[in-house]
Amino acid sequence: MIQRAAFTFRALFAFSLVFGFLLVESGCGRTAGETDESAGGASSTSTSTGSNGGNGPMACGDGACNNGETCSSCAPDCGMCAGCGDGACNNGETCGSCPQDCGSCSTCGNGACDNGETCGSCVQDCGKCSTCGDGTCDANKETCASCPTDCGLCSTCGNGKCDPSETCTSCPGDCGGCKLCGDGFCKGAEDCLSCAPDCGACEACGNGVCNPMSENCSTCPADCGKCMGCGDGVCSNNETCASCKQDCGVCSVCPNGKCEDFETCSICPQDCGACMPQTCLEVVGCSLQCINLQSNPPGFSVTCVANCVAQGCSDVQFFVDQVLNCVVAHLPECIGGGGGGGIGCFMDKCQAEFAACIGANCSQ
Repeated sequence: MIQRAAFTFRALFAFSLVFGFLLVESGCGRTAGETDESAGGASSTSTSTGSNGGNGPMACGDGACNNGETCSSCAPDCGMCAGCGDGACNNGETCGSCPQDCGSCSTCGNGACDNGETCGSCVQDCGKCSTCGDGTCDANKETCASCPTDCGLCSTCGNGKCDPSETCTSCPGDCGGCKLCGDGFCKGAEDCLSCAPDCGACEACGNGVCNPMSENCSTCPADCGKCMGCGDGVCSNNETCASCKQDCGVCSVCPNGKCEDFETCSICPQDCGACMPQTCLEVVGCSLQCINLQSNPPGFSVTCVANCVAQGCSDVQFFVDQVLNCVVAHLPECIGGGGGGGIGCFMDKCQAEFAACIGANCSQ
């Protein structure tokens, strides 16, 4: 079985190169940039009505300073207390009332909105405040830590350290992703900045301009380049499939209702739909589309070819092997070896194999 798989791979490789050469001459085939990958770049806009830290009904973060709320109990609604943001944690400030000065609460991230936490001090536990995401940064109520989508990334985000006021929601590149980020579903407080693996890259990412207000090597490597360490073969704690695909792989989760990068009907029918059995010639034709005609020599995607072959029944796969084996055997004489060249040479040398391929069926 191992020997057969190795030979099949070799045959597929040679077959792709052969037909790549022929298709370049004829001008047919898939052009560069045409792939079977899906972008899936939509970002989440979900928000929460906020929380008052577990003390009574959810009210803090609804945009109205009432029901006894104050700057110390609910800065998102009432505004920050005087002195909050001066760098000193004093005058009654706490991690819940002023994380800018006092740092995030030790309980932030435990899944419960408690210990005086609010949507302004611990988004991952309490959810986003109702005004976060409206496109306006209210400097008296919102910060880069509580709502980077409105206020931009904090100046320290991207320095490689998870600073006291940073969290997994405000700077995953420094602090690592939140616990649920990467499950394939963009929900709760997640958005394109806090969890690109689930929510996709932000809309402006990919325009060729690295905007420091909302982009860095972690949130948008397409514009800002790779972060240091990306490409070393190790998916570190602060790397994700969105920030470093080379190390962490693709952001595809099966099943999650989306047919994503490198998912196909053969490995994830729940998201991509059931495969329709392909004929032998259809499998051959499918394999041809995996060729990159703009590389020299023409290259091909192993996973693309493997998916094509997987869509044939056992008979079809057998006869595809027969064709490929014959093609490999006659490569020297049919490609620049005086054997007439072109597809005609292969058709002549492999008449029986092509005939069997055409006659293959999956009815039994």
